[in-house]
Amino acid sequence: MTSTPVSAAADPATRLRNRVLAVAGATVAAVVVWGIAVLVGVDPQVTMAGAPMQIGVVAVILNALVPSLLGWALLAILERRTQRARTIWTAVALVVTLLSLAGPLTSAADPGSMTTLIVLHLVVAAVLVPALRRS
Repeated sequence: MTSTPVSAAADPATRLRNRVLAVAGATVAAVVVWGIAVLVGVDPQVTMAGAPMQIGVVAVILNALVPSLLGWALLAILERRTQRARTIWTAVALVVTLLSLAGPLTSAADPGSMTTLIVLHLVVAAVLVPALRRS
């Protein structure tokens, strides 16, 4: 028995739906992680210009949603320009994920915040990268 590979290009409506779900899933996953952290008593904060700044749900949503949409846009551009779009996009996404960890590592106000923010970044990538790559 042979299997036929599923082509995302075959059905634009399915591709759109899958990509919307990928972005939404990454954003919801971030909110869930943030919510759990808050429930267990972590008050996620970063230090900006020497002053603590609380990370609320709106910041979590925006910081998951905007990069996810930019990742989708990059994938769409690469698909129009190269046959290796998914491979290139995956490499870029992984590098961006690693670079994004610099924020929590350098500006988290305390160890609980650092852990929470690192997990937020990794969860968004863990949901988004495979989902967009498959779409």
